[in-house]
Amino acid sequence: MRILMVPLLWAAMALPAAAEKLSLGQISNYLNDLKSAQGAFTQINEDGTISTGRILIKRPGRVRFEYDPPEEALVVADGDTVGIIDPRSNDGPQGYPLHRTPLKIILARNVDLTRERMVVGHASDGTSTTVRAQDPEHPEYGSIDLVFTADPVELRQWVIHDGSGSQTTVVLGDLQRDVRLSNERFVIPGKQRMLIDR
Repeated sequence: MRILMVPLLWAAMALPAAAEKLSLGQISNYLNDLKSAQGAFTQINEDGTISTGRILIKRPGRVRFEYDPPEEALVVADGDTVGIIDPRSNDGPQGYPLHRTPLKIILARNVDLTRERMVVGHASDGTSTTVRAQDPEHPEYGSIDLVFTADPVELRQWVIHDGSGSQTTVVLGDLQRDVRLSNERFVIPGKQRMLIDR
């Protein structure tokens, strides 16, 4: 299962009436204010199938995707590594350095989308604002499309484009913010046995 790496599905969520394009400063402030959150997510996979589950976010550096049956997979970023645990995989647990994935952009301690060359796309369709961001030092690590609505600013979905050209779309349900989440929720099972390419 390649959760980090699925065509863009704009119709997956209901959006409010026309809204002005959010500035990069507004979006950066929103992400920096998002210390912790939890909620449901829907993932649109490359083959057209849909997965669902629950997401936990604890910035900086931590996120946890708990997949519903029949998948029952788990993806955890612990601040350093992204671990993928899929009971149906023959490869066992897999690990990737967080700093080599586009997820690090929104999980960074200080998000600043105004940095030179970080944002390579910034547009509004009248109902939502989409920002495409990448690591300006390492564009080969891929990019992330972040979709926001306004009044109040809310992150609605993201699309990760990884370095190999694969995509993953994650549509967020309503997030419950400022929840108490222990660091134990972001421990990667079996991390010590993972082969992680640094």
